[in-house]
Amino acid sequence: MKRDQKEQVVEELTARLRAAETLLVADYRGLTMPQIDALRTRLLESGARFTVVKNTLTRRAAEAAGTEALLTLLDGPSAIAFLEADGDMVAAAKALADSARETNVLEIRGGIMQGRAVTADEVASLATLPPAEVLRGQVLGAIVAPLTALAGLLNAPLQNLVGLIDARIEQLGGEKEAAPEPEAEAETPEPEADAAPAEEEPVAEEQSAEDTTQADATAPAAEEEEES
Repeated sequence: MKRDQKEQVVEELTARLRAAETLLVADYRGLTMPQIDALRTRLLESGARFTVVKNTLTRRAAEAAGTEALLTLLDGPSAIAFLEADGDMVAAAKALADSARETNVLEIRGGIMQGRAVTADEVASLATLPPAEVLRGQVLGAIVAPLTALAGLLNAPLQNLVGLIDARIEQLGGEKEAAPEPEAEAETPEPEADAAPAEEEPVAEEQSAEDTTQADATAPAAEEEEES
């Protein structure tokens, strides 16, 4: 490879290392070309590009990109799975783990995830996790469950309050319906109570007149008795 070609490779690797937040490194020694192609296809499905690299050029690119953690992983024939922005790191780790188990040749060395170096065991543990969509659902369920419980706790007092308000409205409505009773009492005029004694007064005068007449009638009789 000519010098200018090497420089171009280093520049491309440097750009890819800077752009990739997650990458996985494996020793591909012993894999056949069909096995490499099959692994590359499966990694593409998970959003990762599998590239066989030269260690010397990759070290230069790692130093230029500021990813010194990659230097310890470049020992022997190396291939790097560069995870794209929308890639699934769990699916990529699972693809490498499955290939290592099926071929008994591929060896996972480790990788860099979100700028942090990870070991081969951590990559193997990552491969056992559910797919990203399932993980998102589980995380969403864990977030929504407490919120649903909290909403229930908040709604219970509100429902009780609404019930109390409805009961009070019904009570006030009943009082308003019973309110016309005082108007029925007001229909009986008070002066009628004074009218009754006014009608009885002539009766009293008639009785006094009768008593006077009777007294006048008995007076001569009494005088006659005294003369006799």
